[in-house]
Amino acid sequence: MRVALARVSPGTPLRDGLDRVVRSKAGALLVLSDDPEVLSICSGGFLVDAPFSPQRLSELAKMDGAIVISNDGGRIARANVHLVPDPTVPTSETGTRHRTAERVARSLDVPVISASEEMGVINVYAGGSKRQVQEAGRLLNRANQALQTLERYKARLDDAINDLTTVEVEDLVTVRDVVTVVQRGEMVTRIADEIETMIIELGVDARLLRLQLDEIYTEIDDELDLVVADYLPPHRNVGDTLTEMSRLRDDDVLNARMALSTLHLADVELNNEIAPKGLRLLNRVSALSSELAAKIANHFGELTRLQRATIDDLMAIDGVDETIAATVKETLARVTETTILDQYK
Repeated sequence: MRVALARVSPGTPLRDGLDRVVRSKAGALLVLSDDPEVLSICSGGFLVDAPFSPQRLSELAKMDGAIVISNDGGRIARANVHLVPDPTVPTSETGTRHRTAERVARSLDVPVISASEEMGVINVYAGGSKRQVQEAGRLLNRANQALQTLERYKARLDDAINDLTTVEVEDLVTVRDVVTVVQRGEMVTRIADEIETMIIELGVDARLLRLQLDEIYTEIDDELDLVVADYLPPHRNVGDTLTEMSRLRDDDVLNARMALSTLHLADVELNNEIAPKGLRLLNRVSALSSELAAKIANHFGELTRLQRATIDDLMAIDGVDETIAATVKETLARVTETTILDQYK
């Protein structure tokens, strides 16, 4: 869907052509692929094979049939064709043009665009989903509102991460502390994903939005990955766990027990204590690679054991020399001291 939206974003030739079609009170059905499977469902029409231009598109749209555009968007392949998709493919649309668009998009997994003749609405179908193209000003307002929401959720996530760090260094972590961070991190990710889609849809009009999103959302994914990795049972994959979380509905994400189920912590209550491996804090040691940090965390098993480890204990791990061991000890001590001082400010 994002690829398709990028092709119809403001400033692109395709969007210019579609706007011409809508202004002229005409309708259009466009298939943005000329692969063999698309051509196999085309009946009638005629070969165009001409360079794409907005003017050509608006003229060809005056005919009733569909227009087939090349995969790269550079050429108009065919025009006035009758599309014959699989009639058994389900569709929620009612109009003939929109039903055909949805069925072609679902059955062939290609982006299809329909422009409504009466309503002047442009719909994009891709990947089994549908999105209505909105006017840029309205979309900018929505994106700015979403950015404000993202800032609030990001502040709540930062508070939850700081609280988690505090209870980690004090060895007082409960399952609820971890779940709270994961929940808020997932909600921040969802809001950021929605803004990302708006930015793609806005095209050249979204430069400032991109800068704002990058500033707010920097490194959140890495932080969330490390939190999950710190508490995930052995033989469980961080990526798979976060994918499971992403499939939950919003209400289920906000349900602590539903969110807990994705962490695969069997027979665990929210108020039970749990020990981190220390991966997230080790990640603050600049001299450590992610592989070596994982090796150290796995060697000690728990953050408390890692905190008590001596330089000699650390040097017993393959790949850890005296300099690295000293840096690890210094970083962990500094994090502990700073966290405790911040707590009592």
